[in-house]
Amino acid sequence: MTGGAARGPSALDRMIDRLVAQRACLARGAALVAGLPGPVLELGLGKGRTYDHLRHLLPDREIFVFDRSLHAPAPYVPDRAHLILGELTETLRTAATRLGGPAALAHADIGTSDRAADGPLAARVGEGLARRMRPGGIILSDRDLAVPGWRALELPTDAGTWPYFMWRVD
Repeated sequence: MTGGAARGPSALDRMIDRLVAQRACLARGAALVAGLPGPVLELGLGKGRTYDHLRHLLPDREIFVFDRSLHAPAPYVPDRAHLILGELTETLRTAATRLGGPAALAHADIGTSDRAADGPLAARVGEGLARRMRPGGIILSDRDLAVPGWRALELPTDAGTWPYFMWRVD
């Protein structure tokens, strides 16, 4: 017996939609920074899936990963030099010397199931990223980071319907 009819898409369908959007945006972002120097920033390691995907898309780039705590399986954890643990707003503020220069690409997967509640964190993360990006750099995010001076880009046609965001730093 079920507890009644479900409303809206299933949890599995929502996860698939999110991953389709992520994969399409990561591929487009990697292509857009092909000739642009600088490291990649991954905000939100989680289980390491997008970090691993970025390693495949950009095998010759340094990828710095930021997260509050570590809970990814060992094969998807960067080495100590490229893993920066702590509060995102603080670690973004203090990471300049570790990064060695402005970033070409940043991916921020910082959302929870409550988009409205994520707004203040997204604004602070956007401010922190603005200080770490090079002109022409690309930012991808599951939240609207709303930073002046970033130009919104059209999502890839294969990104599906999940809300995702892409910007170029002007």
